[in-house]
Amino acid sequence: MTSIVRAMSVVFNVALPVFAIILAGVLAGKAKLLGPAASEALNKFVYWMALPPVLFLGTARRSLPEIFNGPFIGAFLGAMLAVYALGALAGRLIRRERTQIHCMQGLNASFSNTGYMGIPLFLAAFGPDHLAPTILATVIMSAVMVGIAVIWLEFANSHGNGLGKALRDVGRALAKNPLIVATALGIAWSALLPGVAVPKPVATFCELMGAPAGPCALFAIGLFLATQRLTAGLAEAGWISAMKLLVQPALTWALTQTLFPMDPFWTGSAVILAALPTGALTFVVAQQYQIYVERTSSAILVSTVLSVVTLSALLAVYAPAG
Repeated sequence: MTSIVRAMSVVFNVALPVFAIILAGVLAGKAKLLGPAASEALNKFVYWMALPPVLFLGTARRSLPEIFNGPFIGAFLGAMLAVYALGALAGRLIRRERTQIHCMQGLNASFSNTGYMGIPLFLAAFGPDHLAPTILATVIMSAVMVGIAVIWLEFANSHGNGLGKALRDVGRALAKNPLIVATALGIAWSALLPGVAVPKPVATFCELMGAPAGPCALFAIGLFLATQRLTAGLAEAGWISAMKLLVQPALTWALTQTLFPMDPFWTGSAVILAALPTGALTFVVAQQYQIYVERTSSAILVSTVLSVVTLSALLAVYAPAG
Protein backbone atom coordinates (compact mmCIF):
# COMPACT_ATOMS: atom_id res chain seq x y z
CA MET A 1 0.00 0.00 0.00
CA THR A 2 2.84 2.37 0.89
CA SER A 3 4.55 1.78 -2.45
CA ILE A 4 1.32 2.54 -4.32
CA VAL A 5 0.86 5.80 -2.40
CA ARG A 6 4.48 6.75 -3.09
CA ALA A 7 4.08 6.00 -6.80
CA MET A 8 0.92 8.08 -7.04
CA SER A 9 2.63 10.90 -5.14
CA VAL A 10 5.49 11.01 -7.64
CA VAL A 11 3.15 10.88 -10.62
CA PHE A 12 1.00 13.72 -9.29
CA ASN A 13 3.84 15.85 -7.93
CA VAL A 14 6.37 15.42 -10.75
CA ALA A 15 4.98 13.85 -13.90
CA LEU A 16 1.62 15.60 -13.93
CA PRO A 17 3.00 19.17 -13.72
CA VAL A 18 5.60 18.41 -16.41
CA PHE A 19 3.07 17.07 -18.89
CA ALA A 20 0.57 19.78 -17.90
CA ILE A 21 3.02 22.44 -19.11
CA ILE A 22 3.37 20.59 -22.41
CA LEU A 23 -0.42 20.41 -22.66
CA ALA A 24 -0.65 24.15 -21.97
CA GLY A 25 1.65 24.71 -24.94
CA VAL A 26 -0.51 22.49 -27.13
CA LEU A 27 -3.68 24.33 -26.11
CA ALA A 28 -2.07 27.73 -26.65
CA GLY A 29 -0.99 26.65 -30.11
CA LYS A 30 -4.36 25.16 -31.02
CA ALA A 31 -6.17 28.29 -29.78
CA LYS A 32 -3.84 30.46 -31.92
CA LEU A 33 -2.79 32.44 -28.86
CA LEU A 34 0.79 31.86 -29.96
CA GLY A 35 1.65 31.15 -33.56
CA PRO A 36 4.72 29.84 -35.42
CA ALA A 37 6.65 33.08 -34.87
CA ALA A 38 6.19 32.85 -31.09
CA SER A 39 7.16 29.18 -31.15
CA GLU A 40 10.35 29.97 -33.05
CA ALA A 41 11.23 32.82 -30.69
CA LEU A 42 10.62 30.68 -27.60
CA ASN A 43 12.72 27.84 -28.99
CA LYS A 44 15.60 30.22 -29.73
CA PHE A 45 15.37 31.71 -26.24
CA VAL A 46 15.56 28.28 -24.62
CA TYR A 47 18.32 27.03 -26.92
CA TRP A 48 20.55 30.10 -26.94
CA MET A 49 19.83 31.88 -23.65
CA ALA A 50 18.16 29.75 -20.95
CA LEU A 51 19.64 26.25 -21.22
CA PRO A 52 23.36 27.22 -21.58
CA PRO A 53 23.56 28.85 -18.10
CA VAL A 54 21.92 25.76 -16.57
CA LEU A 55 24.49 23.51 -18.24
CA PHE A 56 27.40 25.78 -17.28
CA LEU A 57 26.51 25.89 -13.59
CA GLY A 58 25.64 22.21 -13.57
CA THR A 59 29.14 21.29 -14.72
CA ALA A 60 31.17 24.06 -13.05
CA ARG A 61 29.83 23.01 -9.64
CA ARG A 62 30.67 19.32 -10.12
CA SER A 63 33.95 17.43 -10.02
CA LEU A 64 35.23 15.80 -13.21
CA PRO A 65 34.70 12.22 -11.92
CA GLU A 66 31.07 13.08 -11.20
CA ILE A 67 30.59 14.67 -14.62
CA PHE A 68 32.24 11.86 -16.55
CA ASN A 69 30.61 8.86 -14.94
CA GLY A 70 32.09 5.93 -16.88
CA PRO A 71 29.44 3.31 -16.08
CA PHE A 72 26.67 5.78 -16.98
CA ILE A 73 28.31 6.53 -20.33
CA GLY A 74 28.71 2.81 -20.98
CA ALA A 75 25.10 1.92 -20.20
CA PHE A 76 23.41 4.96 -21.74
CA LEU A 77 25.55 5.26 -24.86
CA GLY A 78 25.83 1.48 -25.33
CA ALA A 79 22.06 1.00 -25.33
CA MET A 80 21.57 4.02 -27.55
CA LEU A 81 24.02 2.83 -30.19
CA ALA A 82 22.47 -0.63 -30.12
CA VAL A 83 18.97 0.79 -30.66
CA TYR A 84 20.28 3.09 -33.40
CA ALA A 85 21.57 0.02 -35.24
CA LEU A 86 18.39 -1.96 -34.53
CA GLY A 87 16.21 0.90 -35.79
CA ALA A 88 18.15 1.22 -39.02
CA LEU A 89 18.16 -2.57 -39.50
CA ALA A 90 14.42 -2.85 -38.79
CA GLY A 91 13.69 -0.12 -41.30
CA ARG A 92 15.74 -1.93 -43.93
CA LEU A 93 14.05 -5.26 -43.23
CA ILE A 94 10.55 -3.75 -43.31
CA ARG A 95 11.12 -1.77 -46.49
CA ARG A 96 14.26 -1.27 -48.53
CA GLU A 97 14.79 2.44 -49.08
CA ARG A 98 17.74 4.78 -49.43
CA THR A 99 20.38 4.41 -46.75
CA GLN A 100 19.62 7.99 -45.65
CA ILE A 101 16.12 6.85 -44.65
CA HIS A 102 17.50 4.03 -42.53
CA CYS A 103 19.89 6.50 -40.89
CA MET A 104 16.95 8.68 -39.84
CA GLN A 105 14.90 5.69 -38.68
CA GLY A 106 17.72 4.66 -36.38
CA LEU A 107 18.19 8.22 -35.15
CA ASN A 108 14.49 8.64 -34.34
CA ALA A 109 14.43 5.29 -32.51
CA SER A 110 17.38 6.18 -30.26
CA PHE A 111 17.57 9.99 -29.84
CA SER A 112 16.27 11.08 -26.42
CA ASN A 113 14.86 14.55 -25.84
CA THR A 114 17.36 15.26 -23.04
CA GLY A 115 17.67 19.01 -23.55
CA TYR A 116 14.08 20.17 -23.82
CA MET A 117 12.49 17.45 -21.69
CA GLY A 118 15.21 15.72 -19.69
CA ILE A 119 16.53 18.83 -17.95
CA PRO A 120 13.06 20.16 -16.95
CA LEU A 121 12.06 16.68 -15.80
CA PHE A 122 15.14 16.32 -13.59
CA LEU A 123 14.69 19.83 -12.20
CA ALA A 124 11.18 18.85 -11.13
CA ALA A 125 11.99 15.32 -9.93
CA PHE A 126 15.45 15.66 -8.37
CA GLY A 127 16.27 19.38 -8.09
CA PRO A 128 19.01 21.58 -9.60
CA ASP A 129 21.80 19.79 -7.71
CA HIS A 130 21.16 16.51 -9.55
CA LEU A 131 21.48 17.55 -13.18
CA ALA A 132 24.81 15.81 -13.89
CA PRO A 133 23.27 12.77 -15.65
CA THR A 134 21.04 14.80 -17.95
CA ILE A 135 23.88 17.22 -18.78
CA LEU A 136 26.14 14.30 -19.68
CA ALA A 137 23.34 12.72 -21.71
CA THR A 138 22.75 16.01 -23.57
CA VAL A 139 26.43 16.20 -24.50
CA ILE A 140 26.33 12.60 -25.75
CA MET A 141 23.22 13.35 -27.80
CA SER A 142 24.58 16.53 -29.34
CA ALA A 143 28.13 15.39 -29.94
CA VAL A 144 27.91 11.66 -30.62
CA MET A 145 24.47 10.90 -32.01
CA VAL A 146 24.07 13.98 -34.20
CA GLY A 147 27.67 13.50 -35.28
CA ILE A 148 27.02 9.92 -36.39
CA ALA A 149 23.88 10.94 -38.29
CA VAL A 150 25.55 13.88 -40.05
CA ILE A 151 28.57 11.80 -41.06
CA TRP A 152 26.29 9.02 -42.34
CA LEU A 153 24.11 11.44 -44.33
CA GLU A 154 27.02 13.45 -45.73
CA PHE A 155 28.87 10.30 -46.72
CA ALA A 156 25.75 8.84 -48.37
CA ASN A 157 24.91 12.06 -50.19
CA SER A 158 28.42 12.37 -51.60
CA HIS A 159 28.53 8.74 -52.74
CA GLY A 160 31.36 7.79 -50.44
CA ASN A 161 33.66 10.73 -51.18
CA GLY A 162 32.69 13.20 -48.49
CA LEU A 163 33.90 11.82 -45.16
CA GLY A 164 36.40 14.64 -44.65
CA LYS A 165 33.74 17.25 -45.39
CA ALA A 166 31.30 15.48 -43.08
CA LEU A 167 33.80 15.54 -40.23
CA ARG A 168 34.48 19.23 -40.81
CA ASP A 169 30.75 19.96 -40.84
CA VAL A 170 30.28 18.10 -37.56
CA GLY A 171 33.19 19.97 -35.98
CA ARG A 172 31.82 23.35 -37.06
CA ALA A 173 28.32 22.45 -35.85
CA LEU A 174 29.61 21.40 -32.41
CA ALA A 175 31.75 24.54 -32.10
CA LYS A 176 28.65 26.69 -32.66
CA ASN A 177 26.30 24.64 -30.45
CA PRO A 178 25.56 26.75 -27.34
CA LEU A 179 24.77 23.66 -25.25
CA ILE A 180 28.14 22.11 -26.07
CA VAL A 181 30.02 25.41 -25.59
CA ALA A 182 28.37 26.08 -22.21
CA THR A 183 29.11 22.55 -21.03
CA ALA A 184 32.73 22.81 -22.22
CA LEU A 185 33.17 26.07 -20.30
CA GLY A 186 31.72 24.49 -17.17
CA ILE A 187 34.02 21.47 -17.50
CA ALA A 188 36.99 23.80 -18.03
CA TRP A 189 36.11 25.66 -14.83
CA SER A 190 35.82 22.40 -12.90
CA ALA A 191 39.14 21.13 -14.28
CA LEU A 192 41.19 24.31 -14.01
CA LEU A 193 39.69 25.71 -10.80
CA PRO A 194 38.72 22.67 -8.72
CA GLY A 195 36.95 23.66 -5.54
CA VAL A 196 36.66 27.31 -6.57
CA ALA A 197 33.10 28.59 -6.47
CA VAL A 198 31.65 30.41 -9.46
CA PRO A 199 31.64 34.16 -8.58
CA LYS A 200 28.35 35.20 -7.02
CA PRO A 201 27.36 37.73 -9.75
CA VAL A 202 28.00 35.13 -12.47
CA ALA A 203 26.16 32.41 -10.56
CA THR A 204 23.19 34.70 -9.89
CA PHE A 205 23.02 35.71 -13.55
CA CYS A 206 23.08 32.06 -14.62
CA GLU A 207 20.43 31.11 -12.06
CA LEU A 208 18.12 33.94 -13.11
CA MET A 209 18.63 33.34 -16.82
CA GLY A 210 18.30 29.59 -16.44
CA ALA A 211 15.22 29.64 -14.18
CA PRO A 212 12.72 29.74 -17.08
CA ALA A 213 14.56 27.03 -19.03
CA GLY A 214 12.40 24.19 -17.71
CA PRO A 215 8.90 25.59 -18.20
CA CYS A 216 9.80 27.37 -21.44
CA ALA A 217 11.33 24.21 -22.92
CA LEU A 218 8.29 22.13 -22.01
CA PHE A 219 5.90 24.81 -23.28
CA ALA A 220 7.90 24.97 -26.53
CA ILE A 221 7.42 21.21 -26.98
CA GLY A 222 3.67 21.75 -26.67
CA LEU A 223 3.69 24.55 -29.24
CA PHE A 224 5.65 22.34 -31.60
CA LEU A 225 3.25 19.42 -31.16
CA ALA A 226 0.27 21.72 -31.79
CA THR A 227 1.52 22.35 -35.32
CA GLN A 228 2.17 18.70 -36.18
CA ARG A 229 -0.14 16.32 -38.00
CA LEU A 230 0.05 12.56 -38.39
CA THR A 231 0.32 12.94 -42.13
CA ALA A 232 2.76 10.15 -42.85
CA GLY A 233 4.06 6.89 -41.44
CA LEU A 234 1.78 6.31 -38.46
CA ALA A 235 2.59 2.58 -38.33
CA GLU A 236 6.27 3.38 -38.71
CA ALA A 237 6.06 5.96 -35.93
CA GLY A 238 4.51 3.21 -33.81
CA TRP A 239 7.39 0.75 -34.03
CA ILE A 240 9.95 3.56 -33.73
CA SER A 241 8.21 4.78 -30.55
CA ALA A 242 8.16 1.23 -29.16
CA MET A 243 11.93 1.01 -29.64
CA LYS A 244 12.45 4.43 -28.11
CA LEU A 245 10.15 4.11 -25.10
CA LEU A 246 10.42 0.39 -24.32
CA VAL A 247 13.43 -1.30 -25.91
CA GLN A 248 16.00 1.41 -25.18
CA PRO A 249 15.23 1.83 -21.46
CA ALA A 250 14.98 -1.96 -21.03
CA LEU A 251 18.37 -2.45 -22.66
CA THR A 252 19.83 0.39 -20.61
CA TRP A 253 18.52 -1.21 -17.40
CA ALA A 254 20.00 -4.57 -18.45
CA LEU A 255 23.41 -2.96 -18.95
CA THR A 256 23.25 -1.27 -15.54
CA GLN A 257 22.53 -4.64 -13.94
CA THR A 258 25.34 -6.48 -15.71
CA LEU A 259 28.25 -4.63 -17.31
CA PHE A 260 27.85 -1.15 -15.80
CA PRO A 261 26.54 -1.27 -12.21
CA MET A 262 25.93 2.12 -10.56
CA ASP A 263 24.33 3.59 -7.47
CA PRO A 264 20.51 3.84 -7.50
CA PHE A 265 20.38 7.51 -8.55
CA TRP A 266 22.64 7.10 -11.61
CA THR A 267 20.93 3.81 -12.51
CA GLY A 268 17.49 5.41 -12.40
CA SER A 269 18.79 8.44 -14.30
CA ALA A 270 20.17 6.30 -17.11
CA VAL A 271 16.88 4.42 -17.49
CA ILE A 272 14.70 7.54 -17.33
CA LEU A 273 16.83 9.44 -19.84
CA ALA A 274 16.82 6.44 -22.18
CA ALA A 275 13.02 6.38 -21.96
CA LEU A 276 12.54 10.00 -23.04
CA PRO A 277 10.64 10.47 -26.32
CA THR A 278 12.33 11.28 -29.61
CA GLY A 279 14.03 14.67 -29.45
CA ALA A 280 13.04 17.56 -31.71
CA LEU A 281 16.65 17.89 -32.88
CA THR A 282 16.02 14.93 -35.19
CA PHE A 283 13.48 17.13 -36.98
CA VAL A 284 16.18 19.79 -37.43
CA VAL A 285 18.49 17.20 -39.00
CA ALA A 286 15.68 15.95 -41.24
CA GLN A 287 14.89 19.47 -42.43
CA GLN A 288 18.55 20.29 -42.96
CA TYR A 289 18.95 17.34 -45.34
CA GLN A 290 15.37 17.43 -46.67
CA ILE A 291 14.81 13.76 -45.96
CA TYR A 292 12.32 11.87 -43.77
CA VAL A 293 10.79 15.15 -42.57
CA GLU A 294 7.10 14.18 -42.26
CA ARG A 295 7.79 10.76 -40.77
CA THR A 296 10.22 12.32 -38.26
CA SER A 297 7.47 14.72 -37.21
CA SER A 298 5.10 11.78 -36.70
CA ALA A 299 7.68 9.88 -34.63
CA ILE A 300 8.23 12.87 -32.35
CA LEU A 301 4.51 13.39 -31.88
CA VAL A 302 3.62 9.73 -31.23
CA SER A 303 6.56 9.05 -28.90
CA THR A 304 5.91 12.23 -26.89
CA VAL A 305 2.23 11.43 -26.39
CA LEU A 306 2.93 7.81 -25.41
CA SER A 307 5.73 8.83 -23.05
CA VAL A 308 3.11 10.24 -20.69
CA VAL A 309 2.43 6.65 -19.62
CA THR A 310 5.94 5.19 -19.75
CA LEU A 311 7.73 8.09 -18.08
CA SER A 312 5.11 8.33 -15.34
CA ALA A 313 5.66 4.65 -14.57
CA LEU A 314 9.46 5.04 -14.44
CA LEU A 315 9.27 8.17 -12.29
CA ALA A 316 7.04 6.28 -9.88
CA VAL A 317 9.85 3.74 -9.52
CA TYR A 318 12.94 5.94 -9.48
CA ALA A 319 12.01 9.49 -8.42
CA PRO A 320 11.87 10.43 -4.74
CA ALA A 321 8.42 11.07 -3.35
CA GLY A 322 7.89 14.77 -2.70
